[in-house]
Amino acid sequence: MFMAKRKSTKPDVEEPAPTPGAEYTVLARRYRPRQFAELIGQEPVAQALINALQSNRVAHAYIFTGARGVGKTSAARILAKALNCAKGPTPTPCDECEICQAITSGEDTDVLEIDGASNNGVDNIRELRANVQFRPSRSRYKIYIIDEVHMLSTAAFNALLKTLEEPPAHVKFIFATTEIHKVPITILSRCQRFDFGGISITRILDRLKEIVASEKMQADDEALETVARRAGGSMRDAQSLLDQLLAFSGQNLTVDTVHQLLGTAHEEHVTALAGAAIAKDTKKVLDLLNEIANQGQQIGELLDQLIEYWRDLMVVNCAGIEGQSVSVSSARRDLLKDQAKQPSLDKILAGMDILVTAKTRMGRSSHARAILEMGLVRICQLDDLVSITQIAQWLSREGAAQGSKPPSPARPSSAAASAPGPEKKKLADDSGPENTSHRIDLTEQSAADVLQQLISNSGFAVQAELRKITSAAISGPNALVFRVPRRYNAPSAMFLDPIRLSKVGETLNGIVGQPCKISIEWIDDAPREAGAASKSSAALAMGQQRQTRAGMMQLPFVKNAAEILGAQIMRVDEGFGAATVPAASTDEAQEEDDDV
Repeated sequence: MFMAKRKSTKPDVEEPAPTPGAEYTVLARRYRPRQFAELIGQEPVAQALINALQSNRVAHAYIFTGARGVGKTSAARILAKALNCAKGPTPTPCDECEICQAITSGEDTDVLEIDGASNNGVDNIRELRANVQFRPSRSRYKIYIIDEVHMLSTAAFNALLKTLEEPPAHVKFIFATTEIHKVPITILSRCQRFDFGGISITRILDRLKEIVASEKMQADDEALETVARRAGGSMRDAQSLLDQLLAFSGQNLTVDTVHQLLGTAHEEHVTALAGAAIAKDTKKVLDLLNEIANQGQQIGELLDQLIEYWRDLMVVNCAGIEGQSVSVSSARRDLLKDQAKQPSLDKILAGMDILVTAKTRMGRSSHARAILEMGLVRICQLDDLVSITQIAQWLSREGAAQGSKPPSPARPSSAAASAPGPEKKKLADDSGPENTSHRIDLTEQSAADVLQQLISNSGFAVQAELRKITSAAISGPNALVFRVPRRYNAPSAMFLDPIRLSKVGETLNGIVGQPCKISIEWIDDAPREAGAASKSSAALAMGQQRQTRAGMMQLPFVKNAAEILGAQIMRVDEGFGAATVPAASTDEAQEEDDDV
């Protein structure tokens, strides 16, 4: 094989082109790192191992973890060569002696590479324990490289513990795994751990350019950049994909060839699609999507590209484009920068959430195109969507309580946008209860109505507390007393918190149009009947509950909620609305009783 014949330590040394009929070695193997200096993107790990070799502090067990194709197994082989080289131990193995060449080709008898997935049983580990007692045949150390070590069974891990903790002096263990969380802590504590990070797009791109030049072929920079981004930080994936593309394209690799083979959309299509969605041009969005689909490009790949692009919009909107890692090529970064300025960050995040949700749904459906179209149309309509907060505000306003339907969000927003600054402020001020122009005198007759308005104009959390009030009464001039059952006297109750109670007082002042005082009167609960109460009493209580629900349905804001949201009253807490709920008519109560 080419790996065995290659002598030079330089990664870019040209090799003779394979003759017809000869065995072909893929790029990922021919351009595999053979020295610590060639571990691209893993300089901290390489330097730590070099220092350990120079200071004679090599541990008996190492574990290398990281994503696929970032150099874990290559680093294990380089470390094995450094330990067993005829001129070593040395941080720069010669790659010329018989031992180095055998380790490079994976044929050395003293460096055993074991696949953890197919040798994961306890019997395999027992065989390993029996063999570690024998000294190496010709090298200094007998080295065991176990790839994907997390695939070992629990019994196999337990059988390895003692040997791993105190191996013979001539044995070294090197483990590699992509899922470090599956390795027992008892194994991790006996090894020196090194984490291999993902390789940057720039480093992968530079390496791909070297390989293309060494292969005496041509490739567009944009095509290689697309390959580097597609690799996702894995050098092996990038080299394997480049190998496939070079075989597909011939002597010249173009970006069109890359998109044709991968089924991805061109960057100009992605940016145009995103620009149309940001501009809320639904027709253009659907036309572009139809054009892309007719070209045979995969919908799932297009959605992945859109998610990456929306991520770029988020990053550029938050931190600018300088020094940031984005998925678009350098030729289109100015366009990305301009598009990121148009929508707000909330709209970008909402759009990204829509696309991610579409990706999840696409995995469970055969209608991929319809799901993507629906997601893009929703992004176009983000300005017209109504948030839950807006709905809650409409329901809590006094106007909604009178049965008026909430206005369309597009119309008031456009009117407010065209109004001058002072008029905008006036519109905003008129919507709140604090600027009520009329004045309400606190009397025994108006106390119940004031309490109901206070509940309607408060937030949901405060409403839940105010509904515990059984009645409201006048205790003096501009003074209102709320009667609350003693069972609600909890440490976290709003009625015991002066700060929260003062905010309720501010809302009350805005309703009545004058300063008011609030006091709380704790009352004992009505005595409950014993468990042996008669069935007639239980039926009476049930009838009262039905009558209370029927009475609640007469309240304007409850009717409005039922009309807008299609809601119905399921339960009325004891004591709720005692001062405000109108009595239901006998006919309505009888109708509801018949329904039950």
